[in-house]
Amino acid sequence: MKWVGRTVASAIRALKVVRRAWASGLARSHIRFAGIAPFVVLVVLVVAIGVLEPSFFAIASLEALMRQAAIFVLLCGGLTLIIMTGGIDLSYASLASLITVLLALWLPRYGAAALLFVLVLGVTAGALIGYVQAKTQVASFIVTLGAQGVFVALALVISGAATISVVGGYGLIAWINGQVLGVPTVAIIAIVFTALGWSALRWLPIGREIRAIGSAEKVAELSGIRPTLVRVVIFGVSGLCSVLGAIALVAQQQSGAPGLADTLLLPGIAAVVIGGTAITGGVGGLPQTIVGALILSVLRVGMGVLGINPLYDQIGYGLLLIIAIAISTDRSKIVLMK
Repeated sequence: MKWVGRTVASAIRALKVVRRAWASGLARSHIRFAGIAPFVVLVVLVVAIGVLEPSFFAIASLEALMRQAAIFVLLCGGLTLIIMTGGIDLSYASLASLITVLLALWLPRYGAAALLFVLVLGVTAGALIGYVQAKTQVASFIVTLGAQGVFVALALVISGAATISVVGGYGLIAWINGQVLGVPTVAIIAIVFTALGWSALRWLPIGREIRAIGSAEKVAELSGIRPTLVRVVIFGVSGLCSVLGAIALVAQQQSGAPGLADTLLLPGIAAVVIGGTAITGGVGGLPQTIVGALILSVLRVGMGVLGINPLYDQIGYGLLLIIAIAISTDRSKIVLMK
């Protein structure tokens, strides 16, 4: 009987080992699939739209695609870092809209100093949001939703709920809307910005700290990482990205408006998640956001080329966001789904 008991126990242990190996293999397959899926989606979209409408590959269409993708990349760099920690920022787009209003008002009065003013304001606003969220331990969804309301209200009050044209000082930012060797300047700025951000995440401790917090915050804190400081930094970077995106939008539109960037909130989040940054944190990066931004830009420009009503854009963004979250979510971090 003892021999039978030992045999059964050994068999159970062997089954557990096989089960863990199988689960590990599935997890690795899931990670590999989630990593390559955005590239597959991008290629399929480009080929499909190109076959249906060859004019998609015209210079004008490709230039529009690069300009739109660059705006997403500039706006969503900080958002990417926040989502990598398992958080979210719902205020980045409304902060960008507020910055466009202030920039349109201040450029004629203060010239180049206006750019410095909005940079300091954006970074400070973002860092303050991060500090409040870390200290109060309130979900980032709630804190940034409240901040969004504040920024929207300020933009409406300051602008009088009207679009403000840049009547002076536009030359300081007009070059952003130009080209270098046929490539939109804003796209080059976005690539340089991404390269710098990727290098910082790759070689500086902040990159490891962000991923550690996103993977297991309690463990990261016990290892000496300070989550409060990390959140202040990444939300400050998100504020900086809102400013960069706002400057690019003002250069493009030659005006500021209280809702100029608000419609980019859902597409921005979609770009980050579709690119491969897991909404549950710990996985992702800035290069992935470029892929996500290209997917959304191809979708938007492609729908225009195909003659599809742009009002359907949001439907596409929403569906892609749901699919991307379903693919990239690490369900081992979720105790109860509500």
